[in-house]
Amino acid sequence: MTVPYLNSGRNVASYLQTHSHQEKTLKERFSEIYPSHAQDVKQFVKEHGKTKISDVLLEQVYGGMRGVPGSVWEGSELDAEEGIRFRGRTIADIQKELPKAKGSSQPLPEALFWLLLTGEVPTQAQVENLSADLMSRSELPHHVVQLLDNLPKDLHPMAQLSIAVTALESESKFAKAYAQGISKQDYWSYTFEDSLDLLGKLPVIAAKIYRNVFKDGKIGEVDPNADYGKNLVNLIGSKDEDFVDLMRLYLTIHSDHEGGNVSAHTSHLVGSALSSPYLSLASGLNGLAGPLHG
Repeated sequence: MTVPYLNSGRNVASYLQTHSHQEKTLKERFSEIYPSHAQDVKQFVKEHGKTKISDVLLEQVYGGMRGVPGSVWEGSELDAEEGIRFRGRTIADIQKELPKAKGSSQPLPEALFWLLLTGEVPTQAQVENLSADLMSRSELPHHVVQLLDNLPKDLHPMAQLSIAVTALESESKFAKAYAQGISKQDYWSYTFEDSLDLLGKLPVIAAKIYRNVFKDGKIGEVDPNADYGKNLVNLIGSKDEDFVDLMRLYLTIHSDHEGGNVSAHTSHLVGSALSSPYLSLASGLNGLAGPLHG
């Protein structure tokens, strides 16, 4: 059983078709990029796999591996002088280059998501299609809504978010496909679908938690004609357009933060055990909730 939050006056499938404009979807574009990139990585490791990249000190081991290179991260990089760069672009760059909603002065977080996954700036039509796709995935199963409604109001919102995301494991396409014996080369496709499903559901979960803790528990409707940031603001009960623009910017600049922090590292570590994106994100959220994370 699912609980509908979509505006019933709009047909989402029709909207997606109308807004495609023959543009490639994010998954289609990613499927074109992924094979060659995977081959490049394989070749790079073959040629340079024995290259030494660091020395590890005893104090680093006892200090939680602090400062030890442990992963490759292509999406973003922190610079002491310029701040964060996303795929080589500063915040000022993405504010200038990435598509925006009509009448908005800030980039859409969906556009940055596209940039992070592909290294490319999407077209306006591609971003609009991605926005509609994400919102079409926003329905929560009844058991997750019921679970959130039954949690104590004084339970920390991050704990509630982790619980809800974990409970969504019931919807994991990757977990179901893996149990049926899918080929390893198809792992990415089901993981991709889970990731988009999860992204689509997060605004509804966040709004539900906020309204349960601070208001009356009732949330707004998802508007498939609106972008991700605007939907989140609408769901929590605000119509302030300045707040909508601030939310777009906030979501955009918080979309990635290198790969060495606790939450990102934890998510990747858990994911390496072939846990689904739901379980992987929940683990990262638990790390993010710690007071030392920042």
